[in-house]
Amino acid sequence: MVNSTKLLRAVSILCGTLVTIGMILFLYGYFVSDFRALTGIGIGVTMGGVFIFIMGIFLVATEEVVEKNKRKTV
Repeated sequence: MVNSTKLLRAVSILCGTLVTIGMILFLYGYFVSDFRALTGIGIGVTMGGVFIFIMGIFLVATEEVVEKNKRKTV
């Protein structure tokens, strides 16, 4: 359970940072800069952060289910 909490906290911090950086790049590229590639990079970084977050949640949930099943069988 302690490892799940640490993993979830690390994933949350990492993905929150990635989503924030991605949104800043997207907004800067779309509204401020004439360099349109920043818009695509911002979207990619944001989607990457969301994907990593979903995979982290899936990993924690899977670990919890496995531990729960181990306790039932023992």
